[in-house]
Order: sequence, then C-alpha cells, then structure tokens
Amino acid sequence: MKTFPFSGRLASLLLALVLLTAFAGPKLTKTTVGKNITIGVPQGFSALPDDGIAAKYPAPRKPLAVFTNPSGRVDLSVAQKPTTFTDRDYGLLLKIYKSSIQNMYSKVEFLSEDIRTINKRDFIALEFVSSVADNKRGSNLSPIRRYQFVQYAIQGDQLLVFTFNCPAEEQPQWRPTAQALMQTITIK
Repeated sequence: MKTFPFSGRLASLLLALVLLTAFAGPKLTKTTVGKNITIGVPQGFSALPDDGIAAKYPAPRKPLAVFTNPSGRVDLSVAQKPTTFTDRDYGLLLKIYKSSIQNMYSKVEFLSEDIRTINKRDFIALEFVSSVADNKRGSNLSPIRRYQFVQYAIQGDQLLVFTFNCPAEEQPQWRPTAQALMQTITIK
C-alpha cells in the first residue's frame, strides 16, 4: 500500500486548524462604557437606545449601557449607583448580594461565587441560574429560568454592576462568552 506524505501533512494541518478554531475564545469588541470603563461586547450585539433601555429595564436609575443580541433574548448591561461601602467590604458584600439574589427568585442555583482580580481590580462575582415560578393557585405556567453572571466593583463612591443574562436553556452556548467578557472589564 502506497502512502502519500503530502495528504498526511495536510490532514495534520487541517486537524490543528480545527482544534485552534474550536478553542479560540468568543469574538469580543472592546467598548467604552461611561467614564473610564471598557468591556468586551460580543460580536453581533448592539447597544440599546435610551427608549429601549427604559422599556426593557424600567428603573429610577437607568443602566449606563445595555447591549443585546439580534434576537433580544441575551443582554449585557452595565449599571452604576452610589454606595457607602468601600473595596475593603467585598467579603461582606458577597454575602449580602448572594442573600439578596436568593430572596429575589423562587429558586437559585449558584455556579460560582467569589472575589476575583481582573485587570488589577477586585470584583465580586456571582454566576447562577435563577427560576421564578408563578405561585398563584391553579397556575400551570412553567417557571421562568435565566442564566446570569453578575460582577460588582466599587470605584470611589460608586458601585459598578456588570450583568450578563440569557435564557437558562441557552446557558451552554453563552456561558463561555459571559465568562470571557467578564475577564475584559477595565476600570481606570
């Protein structure tokens, strides 16, 4: 049987290319949000205009920015609000935010919870799947389940909140992207 060294090399090269492509991270675009904050936004996401933010996130203090995928089912938001805590309070704040999240939803499954350093800045990180059930008598609606990754940081007297969320059934697709983009946050 005759072997062809060229085809063996080509097959090895193609295998290496496929493996490199498979392990390449998600495509993120470095984006400036507010003063002195940058984050990697997934390719294909677009910024919501102010009226879109108001409709999707009705709150007295609107987020600095919200980016959404073309279907509108997956969001990345950046919010800022005043705080009296300092970056020395992260251990306490981790417990407070975890408890607050548990009280906000019918059920919460935490995937990770810690204080981590990213780009020389400490963050409180909470990654979880939340469920909200309709507890009205006679209701047969399925619970609404969401995958969420939230990171908090204190900058001076401001609390910065970075949130990625998507439907729980899309978690396997989006979790690597959420984890990668949270690693790109830079606060100056």
